[in-house]
Amino acid sequence: MKLLVLFLTFVKIGGFSFGGGYGMISLMREEVLSHGWLTEEEFLSFVAVSESTPGPLAINMATFVGSHEGGFAGALFATIGVIVPSFTVILAIAALLRNFLKYSAVQGILLGVRPCVVGLIAATGLSMALSQLFGIEKIGEFSPDWRGVAIFLVLVLTHLILVKLKKKPPPVGMILFSAALGIIIYGLF
Repeated sequence: MKLLVLFLTFVKIGGFSFGGGYGMISLMREEVLSHGWLTEEEFLSFVAVSESTPGPLAINMATFVGSHEGGFAGALFATIGVIVPSFTVILAIAALLRNFLKYSAVQGILLGVRPCVVGLIAATGLSMALSQLFGIEKIGEFSPDWRGVAIFLVLVLTHLILVKLKKKPPPVGMILFSAALGIIIYGLF
């Protein structure tokens, strides 16, 4: 029964999320937390690991959550569940591609979905930042993680300096730099 719930939950996530892996994070967070599969902190750790490992974020998250809940079979069912909707849609689009994009309604739908995806990603990022960096779960609660805030500020400052020097901050370099900062700051204090 748990495998079926994992499969159907990830079919729902894959079918009703737009914008790739980052667009799925908000719905995935809601589903995973509501089922009690992970805590907020575990979820954020899974996101961090999923971003750091090769492969698409959504598939990595589905695999990790499924594995956490049902071992190898859970990982398989969750991963297949998150893939099925996208695979089906891509297959249909590929079959109809030449005629599909010429309709203004289709173009309008795709253009209309873009701001929604940006909003979902921004809202999820803000929610995660408020929760993890500042300890804000409800109005009135405030217990900041000063070490996390310090790491965040160093990363923002580094980013701004690199942009000022007209260099594009390398994502892998920033991830490795943040990992090193985490080892240093959390290891020392």
